[in-house]
Amino acid sequence: MNIPQALILFRFLSAPCILYMAVGWGETASPYILLAMYLGLISDILDGIIARKFQQSTTSLRRLDSQTDMVFWLSIGIASWHLHPEILAPHSWAIALILSMELSVYVVSFLKFGKETCTHAFLSKLWGLSLLAAFTSLIGFGQAGIPFYVALWLGILSHADRICITLLLPQWTHDIPSAYHAYLLRKGHRFSKNKYLNS
Repeated sequence: MNIPQALILFRFLSAPCILYMAVGWGETASPYILLAMYLGLISDILDGIIARKFQQSTTSLRRLDSQTDMVFWLSIGIASWHLHPEILAPHSWAIALILSMELSVYVVSFLKFGKETCTHAFLSKLWGLSLLAAFTSLIGFGQAGIPFYVALWLGILSHADRICITLLLPQWTHDIPSAYHAYLLRKGHRFSKNKYLNS
């Protein structure tokens, strides 16, 4: 196992630990869940940097990274709901919409390509940062506020972008910055993935 794989495994194993702390310890687990969230984010940043530096960035690694991200953030979302249902319940329609769009991305990708999506799109990365701020506010301070609403809207926009990317791609590939880049690929144009990943 190389370092990027170990970092991805760390993030994957963090998910059940986060759920266990939320269910078993209640609000006293909040600082530990936040710590796990920030360590997970650091591992997500480092695995890509190290993989590219040592030429270990493969398609299978990118796919594993993408699915682990989903499991990791979903565990934090479930933990947040368990800790503060009174805050999240009034926004259940928006949360359900985002989850439905996430499922739709996978359904479309499996129907079209026979495998899961792995776009690592720019809006998805931006959404990840907004989730960090929203969950910090929710878990750390017990409030929603602007970070939460920003995360909701970015979640809807990023998933719409991923659906468009999947529909536009002529064949399955990973690391597509946006629906516009998928359109370029559909028209036979190319762009530098390395330039995008290193930006």
